[in-house]
Amino acid sequence: MSLFDEVIERRGTACLKYDFAVERGKPKDVLPFWVADMDFRTPPAVIEALVERSRHGIFGYTGIKEDYRKTVVAWLKNHHGYAPAQETLTVTPGVVFAICTAIRAFTEPGEAVLIMPPVYYPFANAVKDNLRRLVECPLVEKDGRYQMDLADMEQKIKKEQVKLLLLCSPHNPVGRVWRREELTQLAGLCLRHDVIVVADEIHADFLRPGHRHQVFAALSPEIAQNTVTCTSPSKTFNLAGLQVSNIFIENEKLRQKFRRTLRRTGYDEPNTLGLTAAKAAYDHGNEWLQELLAYLEENLRRTRVFLAKEMPLVRLIEPEGTYLLWLDFSRLGLTDEALNKLIVEQGRLWLDAGHIFGTGGENFQRINIACPWSVLEEGLKRLAQCLPNGK
Repeated sequence: MSLFDEVIERRGTACLKYDFAVERGKPKDVLPFWVADMDFRTPPAVIEALVERSRHGIFGYTGIKEDYRKTVVAWLKNHHGYAPAQETLTVTPGVVFAICTAIRAFTEPGEAVLIMPPVYYPFANAVKDNLRRLVECPLVEKDGRYQMDLADMEQKIKKEQVKLLLLCSPHNPVGRVWRREELTQLAGLCLRHDVIVVADEIHADFLRPGHRHQVFAALSPEIAQNTVTCTSPSKTFNLAGLQVSNIFIENEKLRQKFRRTLRRTGYDEPNTLGLTAAKAAYDHGNEWLQELLAYLEENLRRTRVFLAKEMPLVRLIEPEGTYLLWLDFSRLGLTDEALNKLIVEQGRLWLDAGHIFGTGGENFQRINIACPWSVLEEGLKRLAQCLPNGK
């Protein structure tokens, strides 16, 4: 039995995933597979570090020391071949927070920011909430594999005078791990048209066998000077509630502009325990992560078998990375509204409806498989039972 098979009760902990169904318009008894956090305990070394730090009993203002910077850079170098200078690091309380900060720092109200839907829905919200103009360049899906439409993108960049591009890499929700060649073409396009890239690489550690994450800023010195790289241990080690993300900006002018904008939010010192957890995770969490990746691969295999047997009309977009599956329900012939109603009201399931990810998300659902197989299997059974014409 794997340590990841343990079912841990999360209800009653003010857990967003389990404790806020009613507040978000769902039945109280839904089984949730929506938000992207895991139902697994963080590595033992992280828990031990947090307990030890808590025993000190004083939680005053805390800053970033050199040992923290070294640890974060070492993880990126060892796992992804990227070794930015330590001074290029800025800590923020989250990647979405950093994206919003970058939007305000590098664009003016009314200027255009480009995204590639279907994509993580806070991207669009970040653009619109900051009074910038949203430009969409939808991904193109062919035979179960999504690609960027670079010709359409270049046309829109020129027409709309796009200033900033939000890149999701690996891509949430479609699961693409972008190849170096694809990213090189995108980088060239952005350099030609002076478009700054904010690369959300929060899922970089979740790679399936045979796939390798390419850090966008590591493509070349030129693109490094044009990129904001957003990383965090929050997905990898299930630390989202501790509010620490590590943002790298190699261009000094952009970095100072980002930091000035950050100061205007009133944010200064980072979360004390978040720093403790992040450092412990990166220093001691690799073996745990490898076991986790193997478990997730088995969850995916079992899900694939289940879908083929019990829901053959539901199409799995084969993921290359992340622990989020993108499922196509279009063959069932249901409207989005009817599909969502069946899943929630009859299946008693809480997934993420595809339409919230923007253009191209219609008739899809996103499901999180980072949970014990027994929980995931129950969810899949409920899904199969509630769908008409599932076979």
